[in-house]
Amino acid sequence: MDVCGVGTGIIECLRIAKMIERHGERFLCRVFTDHEIQYCQRRHAATQHFSGLWVAKEAVLRALGTPWVQGITWRDMEIRTSPTGVATVSFRGGLRDVVEQTNAHNFQIGISYCRSHATALVVALADPAVGEEA
Repeated sequence: MDVCGVGTGIIECLRIAKMIERHGERFLCRVFTDHEIQYCQRRHAATQHFSGLWVAKEAVLRALGTPWVQGITWRDMEIRTSPTGVATVSFRGGLRDVVEQTNAHNFQIGISYCRSHATALVVALADPAVGEEA
């Protein structure tokens, strides 16, 4: 596997807390999938978890080298965390089309947070054998 992109980000958890307070469910449903909302709301530190998912989504786009463009929405990607803490991402909609045009086939995601900040690091990996089969 070859590295084809790296993305990172950091956000103040207070920023996400204010967005949730100001816009409530409308904000949550625009940015997060139903599964992500349920996952975060079940957690003791829900705001930090929402912040971690937000910044992870931004880091995925940076790893892909893709800006927010028309046809891509926040909900076009879903971050899931296993019981052991391993994060994965799945794609749908306009973003799935973007990912299919790249050679990225595997995403390694690290999310960390404390009371004040959340950060994420994403490494997009490519299979060098894909694309050689022309």
